[in-house]
Amino acid sequence: MTPTTHATAQQTTRPANPAAHLTAAAMATAQRHLVAKAIAEFTHERLLAPVPAAPEASARSYRLALDGGRVEYRFEADRFALEHWVLDEPTLERLVDGTPTPLDAQAFIIELQPLLGIPDALLATYLEEIASTLASSAFKSTQGGPTAAELARADFQTIESSMTEGHPGFVANNGRIGFGVSEYSTYAPEAAEPFTLVWLAARREFTHFALGEGLDRQSFLRKQLGQAQLDAFEARLVGAGLDPADYLLLPVHPWQWEHRIAITFAPDLAKGNLVFLGEGFDRYLAQQSLRTMFNADDWGRDYVKTALSIQNMGFLRGLSPAYMRVTPAINDWVGELVEADETLGEAGFRVLREHASIGYTGDAYHRTRTVSPHRKMLAALWRESPVPLLAPNQRLSTMAALLHRDAAGGSVASALVAASALPAVDWARAYLRAYLLPLVHCLRAYDLAFMPHGENLILVLEDAVPVGVFMKDIGEEVALLSAPSPGSGRRTPPVPEDVQRIIAEVDDREKALAIFTDVFDGVLRHLAGILHVDGTLDEHTFWALVAECVDEHEVAHPHLASGIDLRAETFAHSCLNRLQLRNTLQMVDLANQSESLIYAGEMANPIARSRRFGRTADGTGAGAGAGAADAGHGADAAAAVVSPAST
Repeated sequence: MTPTTHATAQQTTRPANPAAHLTAAAMATAQRHLVAKAIAEFTHERLLAPVPAAPEASARSYRLALDGGRVEYRFEADRFALEHWVLDEPTLERLVDGTPTPLDAQAFIIELQPLLGIPDALLATYLEEIASTLASSAFKSTQGGPTAAELARADFQTIESSMTEGHPGFVANNGRIGFGVSEYSTYAPEAAEPFTLVWLAARREFTHFALGEGLDRQSFLRKQLGQAQLDAFEARLVGAGLDPADYLLLPVHPWQWEHRIAITFAPDLAKGNLVFLGEGFDRYLAQQSLRTMFNADDWGRDYVKTALSIQNMGFLRGLSPAYMRVTPAINDWVGELVEADETLGEAGFRVLREHASIGYTGDAYHRTRTVSPHRKMLAALWRESPVPLLAPNQRLSTMAALLHRDAAGGSVASALVAASALPAVDWARAYLRAYLLPLVHCLRAYDLAFMPHGENLILVLEDAVPVGVFMKDIGEEVALLSAPSPGSGRRTPPVPEDVQRIIAEVDDREKALAIFTDVFDGVLRHLAGILHVDGTLDEHTFWALVAECVDEHEVAHPHLASGIDLRAETFAHSCLNRLQLRNTLQMVDLANQSESLIYAGEMANPIARSRRFGRTADGTGAGAGAGAADAGHGADAAAAVVSPAST
């Protein structure tokens, strides 16, 4: 039986001093972690090239000289496939003119500015995102939080609110510029504080409300809000002398109301095109994506996602009314395709449909010639909750948890393996069949690509083993990488006019980046490093299992003739931090993302055919055949690191 109401996730008592977490000790921990991450990720993107330390030092010892050698960083690190570095953080030290000095992430960025290519006009903005990331890291470290072993068995929202890292590839990944310190302790996901949404009535003639197929607006809103809340809102409109039939209900984040709507849209409120209705009845919990809220009082009701004009990780987190107009139609098309596919059903791959959307366009900003972020300040959508879709013996976890380490350094991934009672090889194989195989199938069978990073995937677990996933954020981030053609052999259904915007014609080599960049580089390289360092599963075996998964799909689907080669020798090295460093206000042009990308040469594929894998730890075959060639770490990875001058 699916429960409808639960106790809320862990709650914190708000301190009298909301900046109490900004202590020297907490900040020192945050600085060490962020500088270590910056060295690792900038090296991964070939912006830096640490060199081995003196010959008498450990083979794991490296140094990085900056500012003409005046500044030097020394550390020990392990190196893995995909030029992935895992620094041993306690060994990291900074020397200035030979004298040990405290680690300072902002100083590190300033030292690197000429090399990183940050425009002078945007340097301060990036430094502010670094400072905010440090502040959030200090907050999380002082919270303590559950251990990895506890998270391996925790409930869905406790896991969600316990994540500390943000996006694993981005250095400035918790910017959140715009939140005050008290607002942070109220609205940040890690604060785990339930809050109510603000509701507006938006004049119907300036507002578009879209619904998924088969849904009725009044019935849908009654299910999501309850009749008592609908009656209360209607009474407020009538009490103000307005006709409720002339308006549509629009949820707004409380921060957005306070800082944007009541000020930036003051004329619209004065004219009665927008009407303040007050707070709703239900309480919500912010999710990792910050602007998506989970219903804390009724876990069966939909998420609500709203515009939130906070600068975070290279974007102002708005929500476009133009995009919202066709979001339910896109979700219906993708949802029907996924639900009809036998392979995806067997893998337990499902999408969380965005049932409804709303956007207001009656403001002055929609009448200007130039598109601006102001056009993305008043929109929202409702996305289905995964909770009612679970079997009785299943539970949920954000996939981001697989890359999480607790305050003592314990990893959730290794804790899940231990809790499952399965050999690590079998656990990893189950995970890859739930996560990687469906993504490969969608790409090869339909040219369909998602944005499958950890925060966008929800794992379905049985006895701590992944048995399926829910894919979310469909309307804004799904892409069809070629238009369906009758002679292509693809089984892609016809694309309705409302869904045409998701088509992005690219060649087969770029299509493959949907797996290489977003899955291999964006998720699996981090997970492989964690499992290897923990001693849970060695990296070579992990990538052998990835190769096995890719090969199994190809063998099982010989009719899918495709130019997408996931066992190619190399692939284009797409760099995320370089995008943010180039323009921290808007990393990519959302209307032409392909042309916005920055590449740093070619990356060696850890499952290339030439890297012939032997047998996995359970004795089964993996990859292309027998052999003992290394899967890309050690000498292979070292040879791939290039000097900054060559990039």
